[in-house]
Amino acid sequence: MLSPKTIVITGASSGLGAALAVEYTGPGILLALTGRDADRLEATASACRAKGAEVEAARLDVSDTAAMEAWLLALDNRQPVDLVIANAGISAGTGGAVEPADQARRIFAVNLDGVLNSVLPLIPRMQARKSGQIALMSSLAGFRGFPGAPAYCGSKAAVRVYGEALRGTLAASGVAVNVICPGYVRTAMTARNSFPMPLLMDADKAAALIRRRLGRNAARIAFPWPMLAAVWLLQALPPALIDPLMRRLPAKGVDAD
Repeated sequence: MLSPKTIVITGASSGLGAALAVEYTGPGILLALTGRDADRLEATASACRAKGAEVEAARLDVSDTAAMEAWLLALDNRQPVDLVIANAGISAGTGGAVEPADQARRIFAVNLDGVLNSVLPLIPRMQARKSGQIALMSSLAGFRGFPGAPAYCGSKAAVRVYGEALRGTLAASGVAVNVICPGYVRTAMTARNSFPMPLLMDADKAAALIRRRLGRNAARIAFPWPMLAAVWLLQALPPALIDPLMRRLPAKGVDAD
């Protein structure tokens, strides 16, 4: 059972990132948290401090390569990082039209480049120590492209496949890599969706599930299982068969957040 003491969580100012920070909180734990909203990030940090954790909070944009590298290496110099959860992400869709170009690029910059910026500076350090754990936040939407959210699905698919490949690459050096693929989780991000969200899960329950499975070093943490089965089926069926159905599904709204 893996028991990290120094933990980096990006996107910790709200939603699943905040819930994960609280879930990992306790005496003897150092949490290094990032987020874009300073007030909400401080609220998360205060809640974690109240439960006994030491917290360092930094308002950072994960798409800023230089800033992320400087912050991560400075932290690792002071206290070697045991676990990094590259959670920060944004979501938006077509709104029933064509996805705006600037929105699509911003989604990839945060959801994909942001993940790389969160883990690449630490990988050589962890390899040298022959220990450490890297958790990448993908999504069940990364198993099959949905026409209503092409950039979101594409970015999450890239994160999933990258993480699965990275796990094999780093296994010999003692560094664990895990890919997290949630379904619908009750957060401010999903609250903007105007369509039904099957098997919607509370963020604290999702965070507890993720922590348990990261502790067991599960290669893929995908939930809930009925939604996983559904996306597996959609992935397996011929496109000619399911494309007409997919085009009828509701679209996410525009404006990434």
